[in-house]
Amino acid sequence: MTISRRTFLVLSGAAATGLGAGPGPDRWEQLRRRLTGPLLRPGDAGYEDARHGFFSLYDHHPAAIAGCARAEDVQACVDFAARYGIPVAARSGGHSYAGYSTVDGGLVVDLGRLAGVEVRPDGRAVVGAGARLGPVYEALGAAGRALPAGTCPTVGIAGLTLGGGIGVLGRAYGLTCDHLESARVVTADGRLRTVSALSEPELLWALRGGGGGNFGIVTSFTFRTVPAPDLTSFSLQFPPAAGAALFAAWQDWQPRMPDELWSDLGLGATAANFGGCFVGPRSRLTPILDDFVRRVGSAPVGREEPETDFLGAMRYFAGCGDLSGPSCGPGWGGGGGGVQPGGYVATSRMLMRPAADPAAVVAMVSEDPVNYTIVDGGGGAIARGDSAFPHRRALASFQFLHDVAPAGEAAARREIGRLRDGLGPEFGTTGYVNYLDPEMPDWGRAYYGANLPRLRAVARRYDPDGVFSFPQALTRS
Repeated sequence: MTISRRTFLVLSGAAATGLGAGPGPDRWEQLRRRLTGPLLRPGDAGYEDARHGFFSLYDHHPAAIAGCARAEDVQACVDFAARYGIPVAARSGGHSYAGYSTVDGGLVVDLGRLAGVEVRPDGRAVVGAGARLGPVYEALGAAGRALPAGTCPTVGIAGLTLGGGIGVLGRAYGLTCDHLESARVVTADGRLRTVSALSEPELLWALRGGGGGNFGIVTSFTFRTVPAPDLTSFSLQFPPAAGAALFAAWQDWQPRMPDELWSDLGLGATAANFGGCFVGPRSRLTPILDDFVRRVGSAPVGREEPETDFLGAMRYFAGCGDLSGPSCGPGWGGGGGGVQPGGYVATSRMLMRPAADPAAVVAMVSEDPVNYTIVDGGGGAIARGDSAFPHRRALASFQFLHDVAPAGEAAARREIGRLRDGLGPEFGTTGYVNYLDPEMPDWGRAYYGANLPRLRAVARRYDPDGVFSFPQALTRS
């Protein structure tokens, strides 16, 4: 049996050098003096606000929260965690579905102060790892550029990118990770590395869809962006009884659409929604949507097709007017914004081929009235990408959500587990790593597929002692 150096330090207790002993107050003070930003400990002003993330289920009590304002602060934190063998977690947007961006009794490396966005004349964007999508979109839109990414304005750019980055422009331009050209990352040895196709390309490959928290703590990303297109967004609501016909028509229709059109579904006992985004004018989109409505066989009860620029479309999907203002900001962690914390659990599967019985799928996800299922279309440029993201051939991702109230977390997890494990063979044993489920069976294969051995080799090369360990870390066998 072999154990890592980190495990040895934890098990061996205090040594003459001080290594392996849990850090006492004087050690924390030493770390505080090394940081440009604040170090918040229990009892400090601001600690109670700072320990909260998006999901109220995971309001853990870290031993300290480091507000990192520069890459050197992150290096100091990683060095400290490795030296004393304590758990460490990086936090960007704080949206980890399994709560892995915070840790009881450990050190949270809060990257929120590393949130700058620089759009260079050549169209590349250098984005701090603590930036949230709302401000990123505002900066890009002001410069006439675009990046395919998600729709929630408070999601962090780091977790989104490192897990892949499904978004409304995905079929036209690919995943967020497909646009990552280089990154600065602090690895477990405390080194700040600049990773690119020319410098440590295997680590860059892993960072492009290999899951957040596995290889180091990224401090900044450099993305290739595209000229911001004019877009037509759309939203159609059908009677809930039309859900089976809606899904049956959609799974046949969406793969046949041009790359410029991306769409999703919202399915549940009281919902049969169809929405998306089109790179082009409304005059070209309207006949396409009319044809789809005929295929469904039911008239929508609501329909809208706003034609806007890129920034207007991102505001439309976010549901707020100023993506960098309070209405689109976090309403937790002392943020005071309009986006409220989440009180739900979620899991996922990837639809790898058309469902043989679409009515049975819709009946299953609609059985519990609290369930809501989001189906995001794949294909197009997503299918042509090449990175650690393993689900390039998926027709769609299925995200199953269930409110925790009123029955509680255990009952909610049982329900999403029923959906996750009860669907047909068309879904396989798959999952999207950005929708982490702590109870996902065979999570390594589900999230990483055939890339799992290669990713584990990269993780062990850069973190042989498991400094960045968590329950679903790639350094775990």
